[in-house]
Amino acid sequence: MEAEAVFHRGIEQIKLMFGFDDELKARVRSLGAIWSRTHKAWLVPHTDETLLGLKNLFPGLNLPQSAGQQDHKFVGEAGKPITLLFDQNDASLRHLVRVKIDHSYIRIRCPKNTDDIHFFRSIGYCYWKPEEFCWQMPNNEDNYEMVVAYFGNRIHSMEESHSKPERVKKTTAMAMDLKLKLIDEKGGQQMGEHIDMFRKWLIHKRYSRSTIETYSEAVRTFLRYVYPREAGSVVEADMVGFVNDFIIANGYSYSYQNQVVNGCKLFFKEVMKSRLDVEKFERPRREHKLPNVLSKEEVKAILEAPKNIKHKAMLSLIYGCGLRRSELLHLRPVDVNSKRHLLSIRQAKGRKDRVVPISDKMIDLLREYYKTNRPKVWLFEGQKAGEQYSETSLQKVLQSALLTVGIKKPVTLHWLRHSYATHLLESGTDIRYIQELLGHKSSKTTEIYTHVTEKSLQKIKSPFDDL
Repeated sequence: MEAEAVFHRGIEQIKLMFGFDDELKARVRSLGAIWSRTHKAWLVPHTDETLLGLKNLFPGLNLPQSAGQQDHKFVGEAGKPITLLFDQNDASLRHLVRVKIDHSYIRIRCPKNTDDIHFFRSIGYCYWKPEEFCWQMPNNEDNYEMVVAYFGNRIHSMEESHSKPERVKKTTAMAMDLKLKLIDEKGGQQMGEHIDMFRKWLIHKRYSRSTIETYSEAVRTFLRYVYPREAGSVVEADMVGFVNDFIIANGYSYSYQNQVVNGCKLFFKEVMKSRLDVEKFERPRREHKLPNVLSKEEVKAILEAPKNIKHKAMLSLIYGCGLRRSELLHLRPVDVNSKRHLLSIRQAKGRKDRVVPISDKMIDLLREYYKTNRPKVWLFEGQKAGEQYSETSLQKVLQSALLTVGIKKPVTLHWLRHSYATHLLESGTDIRYIQELLGHKSSKTTEIYTHVTEKSLQKIKSPFDDL
């Protein structure tokens, strides 16, 4: 490992460079280290406390001296540092580009310019704040680098706030030690063999790739918790302790707890053939959340926002056929049967095939898209021919549409599917048909939409009206 002093985002840091090593990574993260894409290394604050921690963890490490005063990147006349002017409202400053950065946001004041407005709208979760007369976006590495690269020498002042509120994380000693828990070579080898056996069993049972990865990592984490005891000596009480000491203590979600329990049940029952009564591995109490639904006016505005025909077709197909994100991205041109007005969805969630009706309006839109794009393998492809369109890019398409129409709700692609089901129910479609269209295994899953249908709620008369 090597260390050197650097300045990053206006703060003096220690840059730690070493090869891929999970144990070293866990140790530096215990000091509050973060990975920097700019420096391609781990960075920790250059403080006396950090230096002491590095000496204790890495006694032989050659620690750097202070890098000295920071060189000002943005200077004014005669090489003098520019006075930070972001909060001043002097009319003479309105033609300047001023940037203010804190732990959460990057805020920019600049003259009104069409090109600049397009730049801001191309960034996810960036919006205009009229009360502060500035553009605001999340403070992260990508946004910071884009702003510096785009505005360049136009930036007159850059104000950075170094204060960051303390985030108190409720945790126990076991939760803190688990990531740093040292496992000897024999234990690590045995644990790896167990996980390999589990992965092979999951593959044999044709579980999806994402489920295999999720369950394997969940079981690996649980085995690290019970180490140095072997997997064969695990008892039911260990799962209770793991949930309390690790999952709940770290504030992990209900769904993560459910995944761990599901994975461990399969591992001990099917792979280890343990006498353990896995049914005593209790799942958490179910959450009952209502689906998020958009109005028809909001859906129409979102679908009409994209100028790109491919983007418009993707969002329209998700809503128009009630598709999941993965279902859309796995469609092929042959799945669209324009003569029968049907769309075939193959090997969706639960490895189930289904067909859904597709309207003339949707078919016309897909024909227009097909003429201009000519996809070869997938119905919607990335920049390279035959390359599947990415989930991240699809989410950005939706975010761009939301910015264009000014909807500030935290809309996701799945909201369009929820809206499709709810609007069908409101128009009088039988719930059994909706279940088939959505590919739900149980009608109870579909019945949740009855709780958010507008017509059902409007029929209820409030006793307040009779007063």
